[in-house]
Amino acid sequence: MKLALVLLTSALAMAQAAPAGAQQRLAVNRMSCTDAKALVKQDGDVTLATGPGITERIVADRSYCEITEIAELRFVPTRDNLQCPVGYRCKAPDFEDWNWK
Repeated sequence: MKLALVLLTSALAMAQAAPAGAQQRLAVNRMSCTDAKALVKQDGDVTLATGPGITERIVADRSYCEITEIAELRFVPTRDNLQCPVGYRCKAPDFEDWNWK
């Protein structure tokens, strides 16, 4: 119940600040780390505002990524934690991501 109230409050604040027709993003720096992680876990795939003019797609696990992508743990700044492990970012693997051993 508390999480729903926090998320609703955050969504309403974003809706008031967003211009008409703009897609709304949840500002993760206004949430606690616990609330941000719960939102990603609950929805599975969310777009979060992680900085000024920066939005990122964060997923709960690799099943939300394309077959050619890997899930990389993503740390974002929240209201109470500068390095909150909120979820994963889908990305194409780099050369260094492969275990060559």
